[in-house]
Amino acid sequence: MTDAAPTDTPAYAGPRRILSGIQASGALHLGNYLGALKRFTALQDSGAPCFLFVADLHAITVWQDPALLAAQTREIAAAYIASGLDPARSTIFPQSAVRAHSELAWILNCVARLGWLDRMTQFKEKSGKHKERSSVGLYTYPVLQAADILLYKATEVPVGEDQKQHLELTRDIAAKFNTDFSAPGFFPLPEPLIQGPATRVMSLRDGAAKMSKSDPSDQSRINLTDDADTIAAKIRKSKTDMGVMPAPGESLDDRPEVKNLIAIYAALSDQTRDEVIARFAGQGFGAFKPALADLAVSSLAPVTAEMRRLMDDPAEIDRVLKDGTERAAAIADPVVDEVKQIVGFWRG
Repeated sequence: MTDAAPTDTPAYAGPRRILSGIQASGALHLGNYLGALKRFTALQDSGAPCFLFVADLHAITVWQDPALLAAQTREIAAAYIASGLDPARSTIFPQSAVRAHSELAWILNCVARLGWLDRMTQFKEKSGKHKERSSVGLYTYPVLQAADILLYKATEVPVGEDQKQHLELTRDIAAKFNTDFSAPGFFPLPEPLIQGPATRVMSLRDGAAKMSKSDPSDQSRINLTDDADTIAAKIRKSKTDMGVMPAPGESLDDRPEVKNLIAIYAALSDQTRDEVIARFAGQGFGAFKPALADLAVSSLAPVTAEMRRLMDDPAEIDRVLKDGTERAAAIADPVVDEVKQIVGFWRG
């Protein structure tokens, strides 16, 4: 057994699979839509099986109101479907409903090294100055995340820039497991999928801070349940600066809010940032913001309407989740059983 992650594990030879999830911990916003939901729909059409789960196990690394958690799970599932995911083509399920996630996470906890987890920057950011008050789950959740991925032998994972470190940990864990237990190529070394111009959507009030549902200011984000008037008003009031729209080739390093709005427009319109800049170069924000507001409203209104319809019919969502759970378990359970055999657990 080695402490370091090997780098020469033979290649995985199994099928291509894509996996991702969103935490069941509150209202979804434009950042979730552009950074995840819109991309999931495109990946669904790529030909690879997609597994999209609601990460309720991850959500409880910080306290969640038990009376709201199931409703939040349904809301995430509704957002998946409203954004264009077809439950017949993509497997949509709650993480906690497939027990193999927790089983594999424990085994991988015994493969991962403390030094690897100590390097995870997100724990330091989320725990702040009082890490001793944080849950153990908050510290070890990157291992659960690795289990989520490896349980389905996912070969590709859509991630934002802030999650790349966790995917690197997953690759380290997979390589170490394959080597420690003489199982070359058993787990794949999943690759990140980072696509498009708005992989990291920033706050409408602070271009240096990621758009977040935990921000105390509702003006900092566009919620997927916001109506058209609210969306337009938030964009009109979004922070910019005293300048005008940049010219092609102009650096935006010192204009983070402007850079963010351009990225949002580009992602919603399926254009490049350069194309957006060329269209609006030299114009004032009095011209750009209304155009962005119209685009955001037209893009999000159908999603909001379908989300509301689905949330008014929880039985329909539950049918989707139950079917997805059964399909996910049919893949996951044999994998964790094989892992137990490889590790040497009693199999009577």
